[in-house]
Amino acid sequence: MTVAALLLAGGCGQGERVAREERAAPGLGWSECGDGFECARLRVPLDHGEPDGEQLELAVVRLPASGQRIGSLVLNPGGPGVSGVEYARAARLVVSERVRERFDVVGFDPRGVGQSAPVRCLDDARLDAFVAMDTTPDTAAERAELESAAREFAAGCQKHAGRLLPHMGTADVARDLDLLRQALGDPKLTYLGKSYGTFLGAVYADLFPGKVRALVLDGALDPAISRVRGNVEQAAAFEETLRAYAEDCLGSRECPFTSRDADGALDELATLLRGADTRPLGGGGRPLTEALATLGMLTPLYDRASWPELTEALRRALNGDGSLLLRNADQLAGRLDDGTYSNQLAANLAVNCVDGPYPASAAAFAAEAAEASRKAPRFGPYIMWSSLPCAFWPVRPTLSPRPLTAAGAPPILVVGTRRDPATPYGWARALAGELRSGVLLGYDGDGHTAYAGGSPCVDDAVDRYLVEGVVPRDGVICPGIR
Repeated sequence: MTVAALLLAGGCGQGERVAREERAAPGLGWSECGDGFECARLRVPLDHGEPDGEQLELAVVRLPASGQRIGSLVLNPGGPGVSGVEYARAARLVVSERVRERFDVVGFDPRGVGQSAPVRCLDDARLDAFVAMDTTPDTAAERAELESAAREFAAGCQKHAGRLLPHMGTADVARDLDLLRQALGDPKLTYLGKSYGTFLGAVYADLFPGKVRALVLDGALDPAISRVRGNVEQAAAFEETLRAYAEDCLGSRECPFTSRDADGALDELATLLRGADTRPLGGGGRPLTEALATLGMLTPLYDRASWPELTEALRRALNGDGSLLLRNADQLAGRLDDGTYSNQLAANLAVNCVDGPYPASAAAFAAEAAEASRKAPRFGPYIMWSSLPCAFWPVRPTLSPRPLTAAGAPPILVVGTRRDPATPYGWARALAGELRSGVLLGYDGDGHTAYAGGSPCVDDAVDRYLVEGVVPRDGVICPGIR
């Protein structure tokens, strides 16, 4: 399991300018599906090179505009592998009232995700073992065990989803997105993508620059960097956030650390993780391994408002109870209360492994993990090793790192948070510079993504862009809030 896999999709390959007549997109037969939402299914080709061949059905949901309608706003929450249908179901929380008044808010599960021909690779018991696997192997035997698990995962994906794997790339999803735009009846796309969704939006704009109305890319990825570099930079950003958390924790009475400075607190956390490597913690019904403890620490770092939850989880873990860290880990891994998994992890790797090249052997991963540990000692090896199934993926990558320019597109708004633990601010700055019409809006705050996160400055700028098409001055930094 990897945070990088959940969030990072680095690089796009051969760009194209689509000079063709639009195919007549299939219509959407909407039906009520509760709480004011409407649901439909969209048929798309399995292989966009054979548009009349085998078809897939994608799940789509919308919340109709409450006022004078401009068109549709399509959402993507990231991942890859996170359900866009479930995200859109939270439209009243993730999109402002002003935007909901003027747009139908639309979400879809991308191909291979959720309710859209979901990719499956391992059963739930094997997924439990895979997610708990030691991703900081200290011996040749541990590395061999990790390699075996990665090979098993890749082989399971081939066995259960082999026909879909070659067509899981972000470029395929971008073409699906254009068919969705047509089926919605929108002449141009209005879109809000977060995290990995920024990569999907940038790929769409590069493929279809003339079909862009307004794109908000919040928590941006840099498509020009390699997967390895992306893993390391992401791990380093999480390390910085962990230090900021430790400093904040030490100022509270509830803080569980015995040390009185951040370095000492981080050393205590390193000791906790090392201990879980050899003697997993109890609580929660399953052993809390080092990998699960690491994942459980990462989850609340996404949102500063969750830092008190991390404090309580660490207080218990330092006293031998790993239950709350395990709950956090399950949340990010897509493990449900009944012990079953969503297909988030499988879909996530299925996209990432074809979207760009990774090292091609366990030995190469070992070298990269050693380098990552020097720059991010607590998170670097975990994030690097968790991408290991891509070394054995049965489908060759179809994309490679390069800047995306989307030449000819109207202004595209890129939003970056200065202390984002999962998508470093430098990535937003880079993407805004690579896009010919990119405009950067910064937020001097903490947490992953900024829109609808409590900043009136960010929200007003994004809303005005979506509704009126007015972009802020490039490089504006919105102040943080506490």
